[in-house]
Amino acid sequence: MAQLFHPRRALSTNPLKSSAPLGAALAYLGIEGGIPLFHGAQGCTAFAMVHLVRHFKEAIPLQTTAMNEVSTILGGGEQIEEAIDNLRKRAAPRFIGIASTALTETRGEDVAGELRALLARRRDWAGTAVVYAATPDFEGALQDGWTRAVEAILAALVPRSPERDVDLRQVTLLCPSYLAPAEIDELVRMIRAFGLTPLVLPDLSASLDGHLSDDWSGTSLGGTPVARIADAARSACTLAVGEQMRGAAQILEDRAMVPYHVFPSLCGLKPVDAFLRVLMQLSGSQEPPPSIRRDRARLQDAMLDAHFFTGGLRVAIATDPDLMFALAGALASMGAEIVAAVTTSAQGPVVARMPCDTVILGDLGDLEAAARAGAAQILLTSSHGRHAAHALGLPLVRVGFPIFDRLGAQDICRVGYRGTRAFLYEIANAMQAVHHAPRPEDFGATPPPEEFTHVPQPAPC
Repeated sequence: MAQLFHPRRALSTNPLKSSAPLGAALAYLGIEGGIPLFHGAQGCTAFAMVHLVRHFKEAIPLQTTAMNEVSTILGGGEQIEEAIDNLRKRAAPRFIGIASTALTETRGEDVAGELRALLARRRDWAGTAVVYAATPDFEGALQDGWTRAVEAILAALVPRSPERDVDLRQVTLLCPSYLAPAEIDELVRMIRAFGLTPLVLPDLSASLDGHLSDDWSGTSLGGTPVARIADAARSACTLAVGEQMRGAAQILEDRAMVPYHVFPSLCGLKPVDAFLRVLMQLSGSQEPPPSIRRDRARLQDAMLDAHFFTGGLRVAIATDPDLMFALAGALASMGAEIVAAVTTSAQGPVVARMPCDTVILGDLGDLEAAARAGAAQILLTSSHGRHAAHALGLPLVRVGFPIFDRLGAQDICRVGYRGTRAFLYEIANAMQAVHHAPRPEDFGATPPPEEFTHVPQPAPC
């Protein structure tokens, strides 16, 4: 059982985590025709937008209420109303997701109460779903903001159902913050292979997968339709990926009596096998489809090929709790040793189940120090870890958010049989690319005498 250690100091030397409002905005972008709206100053929104644009290489419709000195003191209710009015006139969104920032949370503004009063008074907003999530910058990380946004969406848009009207072929797939669009596509493909229909929430695979639109739009270019969110109450089961989605799955069970399964990880042979067993039960299948069985056999072969490079590999990892647990677990099952683990939030229950002794709640400065002390051979973290990798002279596998110095972050897939296979090859190839010049000492030979290594210099003319 891993122990969480939080270094006490006044500052962060090399920040690791992204803020909770950014995580909420990312979740809101998974709703079709949606616009994330930050309730705070313009600088908070600009900083988050830079990260999103650099990661996805796409235009991001992130908006702000642009609070000033007066509204900060007297309250920002008027700014919220004005912002929603402007967005409805300019972009005609079907969904507006509001996320608070440190400015409004420090003031103690009752945004939820003000929004309820606005929605009751402004009947002309009936065609736009408006959802609010409390996401202060100073509490939690990207994963926590995503969680609160998804829970707020379900609480606002899924009605309470005293009776069950079940569609036995439909399942709700609750996606965590770390799933890339390609990973959502892979899970959807696996679910459909069993004859089931997935209702994905939030669905970044349709909005931020990197496609060209026929026309410009001031809203998200795809995602979960707002009208379909209420249908989650009719699903035969909820499949929640990551412990961060347990609360959202519980909301569906409380409101509509939908049973759920939580999968802490879908990276590695055993976690994916557990996912398939549930799909077989839901579909009534006696065995997986041939395509899925073939994928599993290919993963087993990849594990045989990659274990020469992962066995005994000393790994240092730094990212959000759920992603850290999934990747570290997959590597530990291949014989790797997690010598340094740094995470962003203390709210992840999987931290205690990490395959190491200590998890540090810190930054990339902690990762560099722990990796050096543990003689790590490879780093796994975001693009911000490239400085630590350079200082340590170690290969860096980019995971998490943001990845801004490589193209194709939306196409990374490390879940399912196919994704795990690609991940193991990625780690093995990163280690093979490390240049190694053999020396006699590496094979137990004694070094040659000094007189044989000294090259005499010619006398000066």
